[in-house]
Amino acid sequence: MLAKSTLTALIGTTKPAIAKAFYQDTLGLKFVSEDQFASIFETANARIRVSHTPTVAPAPYAVLSFDVADMGKAVDALVAKGVAFARFPFLVQDAKGIWSAPDGTKVAWFHDPDLNLLSLVQPA
Repeated sequence: MLAKSTLTALIGTTKPAIAKAFYQDTLGLKFVSEDQFASIFETANARIRVSHTPTVAPAPYAVLSFDVADMGKAVDALVAKGVAFARFPFLVQDAKGIWSAPDGTKVAWFHDPDLNLLSLVQPA
């Protein structure tokens, strides 16, 4: 029933102007629109609605994931824009913060301005 629907991912922010700059300028997502309730961005195949909320309770897991073709290049580009990649003591990550899954998938995690955990994934 919903397989052909356009997906809109939802994420919250208490800092609308800072979040808009992060998603548009730092991550390079296409800005679509903004009103008093949210800012909307697009990727190649989905929309992200950054909802303006009075509080954000960051989840202990990634809430958005972006597939990339070259993990090292993507990490370097975001680091150059000031993004810090998260480290987890229970994972073996390389010098850039990239974890290699047993199947060869590569994952790196970072936070947005509201501490929502996001990830880059290079599928195996």
